[in-house]
Amino acid sequence: MKLGVLYSGGKDSTLALLKAKEHHKIVCLISIVSQNKESFMFHTPNIDITKLQAEAMKLPLISVQTKGEKEKELKDLQKAIESAKRKFKIEGIVAGAVRSTYQATRIQQICQSLNLWCFNPLWLLDQVQLLNDIIKHKIHAVISGVFAEPLDKSYLGKLIDKAMIAKLAKAAQTHSINPAGEGGEIETTVLFAPGFKKKLVVKKSAITYANYAGTYAMQEVVLQ
Repeated sequence: MKLGVLYSGGKDSTLALLKAKEHHKIVCLISIVSQNKESFMFHTPNIDITKLQAEAMKLPLISVQTKGEKEKELKDLQKAIESAKRKFKIEGIVAGAVRSTYQATRIQQICQSLNLWCFNPLWLLDQVQLLNDIIKHKIHAVISGVFAEPLDKSYLGKLIDKAMIAKLAKAAQTHSINPAGEGGEIETTVLFAPGFKKKLVVKKSAITYANYAGTYAMQEVVLQ
């Protein structure tokens, strides 16, 4: 089937893309750029980087702005999916939802209204297993946001590797967080993955952090 991917530029949407690509044809990426950093639906750190990621994958990108108001932002998502259906004749949507029924049900409702298949290849996947799958699939993802205790400044900008997975798994045991960030505890940005013709190189960045909340902002990124 011809599918479009709801793409945030993070680890989950990239892994979902790779899993969907095993059996289907990915014809476009769809990104929602939210002005609300507390969006209920959409990833926000480094969301503008999706333009470079799309270029690296040689895939067209539909990017739609939203104010990020609860429920109203869904109209902007529907507008973006309608545009993908019209331009690229997609038959379904790939989403990287893992456990958020809020996200999954709303994406499904939009797909049903547009007569599109909704594919969630990561749904209910164990979160430590998900992190291990990131390494298994050779996805180079860095932590671009932390939003929970005990995640401190030292996590920001770091690659998700075996040592980081062990660190996140330990934090999950001691502080009851979701190790893969499914509760919004961490956000990630992918710099390279299978299917990328070039890798993203961060030339300039800035870290903002206070009270177990911070971001790693990629201010200058080039394709190499």
